[in-house]
Amino acid sequence: MTITSKRKKDFYISNRQEKNPLEHVKEAGADILQSPKFRSSKWNIQHGTTSVMRHSINVAKMSVMITEKFSIKCNRDEMIRGALLHDYFLYDWHDKEHVGLHHLHGFYHPGVALKNAIEDYELTPREKDIIEKHMWPLTLKTPKCREAWIVSAADKYCSFLETVRLIKGRINTEKEDRKKNRKGIPNA
Repeated sequence: MTITSKRKKDFYISNRQEKNPLEHVKEAGADILQSPKFRSSKWNIQHGTTSVMRHSINVAKMSVMITEKFSIKCNRDEMIRGALLHDYFLYDWHDKEHVGLHHLHGFYHPGVALKNAIEDYELTPREKDIIEKHMWPLTLKTPKCREAWIVSAADKYCSFLETVRLIKGRINTEKEDRKKNRKGIPNA
């Protein structure tokens, strides 16, 4: 099937009218993005040179991008909130006090993140599923909802890009998202 130039133009116009994924993240996760505990995670490195805070924002944005690209119906707000909190373990797993557990971080941090998130936020069952099961298949806890599957996939993709330094701390989706002084999101 050939797409005419008019149809291509319509396709691009409709995509431009869609919100930037960052705007969805800012709306659904405003309280999380502004919380002192979440913001403190900008000092902890997750992958390569990417902070835990920036990684969590990248995963939330990538999750939105996946749902839009593949027209996946889901609860976008709960998916975004779960993505922002999926690594809410609130410590630097590279610190000396965590050296003995360093190699086990992938196994136990989802439980720590879930415990911390439950203490600080009122979570839905879907958000809990996202946080607890985002490390599948490593943890062998299979996601139950499509939002958890999407966040799990986005997490792996972002982790790969951050680890091999194909992106330096963030996923850029639009020109204004590239500006250093981004309103509504703390610098990472």
